[in-house]
Amino acid sequence: MPPIIEESKCSHCGLCVDVCSEDVFFGSKKKQVPQVTYPHECVYCNACVEECPVEGAIRLTLPL
Repeated sequence: MPPIIEESKCSHCGLCVDVCSEDVFFGSKKKQVPQVTYPHECVYCNACVEECPVEGAIRLTLPL
């Protein structure tokens, strides 16, 4: 499952977009809630969750 962004908690900082090595958030605009454009490219590295300054704004569920 790709990253899930809680829009109500997102601070629109864009750090998750910048840190993603697989460009899962490609095309996301600054100062807006990032969009998961390429969900199947996610490698579940958890970098977006770790970099996010707001706890609980991004969830990542690892596949079984």
